[in-house]
Amino acid sequence: MKIETQSIHAGLPAARSGEPVLSPLVPASSFYAHPDDIGFSANDLSDKAPHFYTRWSNPTAQALEARLAALDGGEAAVSFASGMSAITGLFLNRLKAGDHLVLSNVCYAGVAEFAHDSLPKLGIKVTAVDTSDPANVAAALRPETKLVHIETPANPILRLSDISNIAGVVHAAGAELSVDATMATPVATRPLELGADFVVHSLTKYACGHGDALGGAVIGKADAIADLRKTSLIHLGAALNPFAAWLILRGLETLPIRMKAHEENARAVSAFLDNHPRVKRVYWPGLRSHPQHDLAVRQMQNFSGMVSFVTDDGAALARRFADRLKTVAYAVSLGKTRSLLFYIPAEDLIASSFHLEGRDAVAYRDWTGDGTFRMSVGLENADDIIADLEVALG
Repeated sequence: MKIETQSIHAGLPAARSGEPVLSPLVPASSFYAHPDDIGFSANDLSDKAPHFYTRWSNPTAQALEARLAALDGGEAAVSFASGMSAITGLFLNRLKAGDHLVLSNVCYAGVAEFAHDSLPKLGIKVTAVDTSDPANVAAALRPETKLVHIETPANPILRLSDISNIAGVVHAAGAELSVDATMATPVATRPLELGADFVVHSLTKYACGHGDALGGAVIGKADAIADLRKTSLIHLGAALNPFAAWLILRGLETLPIRMKAHEENARAVSAFLDNHPRVKRVYWPGLRSHPQHDLAVRQMQNFSGMVSFVTDDGAALARRFADRLKTVAYAVSLGKTRSLLFYIPAEDLIASSFHLEGRDAVAYRDWTGDGTFRMSVGLENADDIIADLEVALG
């Protein structure tokens, strides 16, 4: 099935008389069990075990996981209560004391903070590098490197990483590669087909699409996902609420259609910003002026709805935006039907989240100046979005 069909049909009950044509919401926390079918310990969990307790598995979450696996071309998926819990669960599953993680030095701030502040306390070494150059990844690898984690496009500056090239480097060193593809979605990029071992999504964003549910997921090989379910989902307890799973399933039905509209609007908005005298730089992978546009063309079938831009007066303009924007919401998050915009000062991320020093700090400032306006272009009429920005920019 093509992705437009998978996004609607994958994970549905068998097409038999009397079966629902939508995945049902099952809010139960526990299920009837028989001692011959399942034991009380999660260590006894098999792939043929029935549903037992919603922290372990749930019919609605299972339907969502089947759809996500189909969309990303993976053997299996496991869902979590948030994108953050999906990544922390993956890290804690694949890494132990003495291991080494190579991380994109620009990625979701919560992930960077967890890697820099929490993993070393567990005896896990972390090296953050600019993964837009695969040579940096190769130079950072050590014999004890077990996992490389990249994010493309990177939050918040929309820098890209070459998944296929990096996968070759990582696998040659005997390590695994995980890719956070939240901003791309499987409509744009399917990292597993490019050689990644795991793909991670914050389902809160484009997958849900309506801003009304938190969720996360990891997709990969069946045996690795089964182990992740046992160790990180069941024992750490960040299970996805069945109602959130149902809302995200509903959102996935329109994901391909929404991503086409997000891309179309982002194209118009980025062109407007690129020609505005107050805007110094605009980053959208679909713009020819993006430093990695050629990679975007090779790796992305959709350029997504995320636009970042830089001005000379970011902090002052942020207050102006907050006061004047009407159609666009001055708010965090991304991937919703409504357009969102937020200013992210460079110093906040350089010092507190990314721990950038030397050339890396200089490179970040060269890209983003004193700060980045991250804009999630929504599904409103593009002319209305642009008119709102034009008034606020003055």
